[in-house]
Amino acid sequence: MNHGKRVGIVGAGNVGSTVAYSLAMHGSCHEIILRDNKVDIARGKALDMSQAASAIRSHTVVTVAEEMSDLTDCDVVVVTAGSPRLPGMSRDDLLMINAKITKEVLRDIKKYSPDAIVIMVSNPLDAMTYVAIKESGFDRSRVIGMAGILDSSRMAAFIQEKLGYGGGQIRASVMGGHGDDMVPLPRYSTVAGVPLTDVLTHAEIDEIVQRTRGGGAEIVAHLKTGSAYYAPGKSTAIMVEAILKDTKQIHPCAVLLDGEYGYKDVVSGVPIMIGANGCEKIIEVTLNDVEKKMFKKSVDSVQALIDTLHENKFFDN
Repeated sequence: MNHGKRVGIVGAGNVGSTVAYSLAMHGSCHEIILRDNKVDIARGKALDMSQAASAIRSHTVVTVAEEMSDLTDCDVVVVTAGSPRLPGMSRDDLLMINAKITKEVLRDIKKYSPDAIVIMVSNPLDAMTYVAIKESGFDRSRVIGMAGILDSSRMAAFIQEKLGYGGGQIRASVMGGHGDDMVPLPRYSTVAGVPLTDVLTHAEIDEIVQRTRGGGAEIVAHLKTGSAYYAPGKSTAIMVEAILKDTKQIHPCAVLLDGEYGYKDVVSGVPIMIGANGCEKIIEVTLNDVEKKMFKKSVDSVQALIDTLHENKFFDN
């Protein structure tokens, strides 16, 4: 592709605009297109970011799509659009509302950016990635959910806080769905190559695992009016850059499994190789019995959401 790289971002709220800002500051693409129902807010943010890009002499321009039909020929489209969970709303309510939004967005992406790789960020993440794949009809390699990088970075931050050293040398591994059933993998987590179990006690590791599972809720409890966006935004930007630069790096991401790890037709977070074609390879790591059990529980909770969508005849049109 010789035309300038173009990234579309659907949903210019806190997460979407942080992704855009991060990409603009790196100059990783030529154009970032923001799409939001609140067009004026998107316009203001786009101007602000374009000016920030000019301040660092970056060539990136940030523009606004008045309609989804303006989101054309994107290399990558990030989808953060969706309703937050409002008071009195059950998880199933949120599931149906956001599934409907995801379905509409993907219908338009398929129409106007048919060659794009899609990164899903909307919650419930694994189920929305599933909806996006089914609705777009895209190959599963082209629709990837962002969660594992965020959860791994949370775990790494907690390890660093607990240890008091090793910053920048911590590799934390997380698999499974994004939520209470995620599967942190201390066995695959290291500090400068040293196994986590050599530098922390089992009790300390358990505490870190629990804190990682509730990492998003911990931030919500402090903010009170919203949820995290700096780490989610940066984690998403890392995926976009891996695609634009064809890095072939391995990151944990949510993908549709087709026999890997023994599961089919369900989305879960696993280590994948990311490059210009999206998910270019799924890495199957060896899990012990305890990890397999946790992973199964995680997959089952995503399956339950998918079953709810089927029961509500969501895919019957």
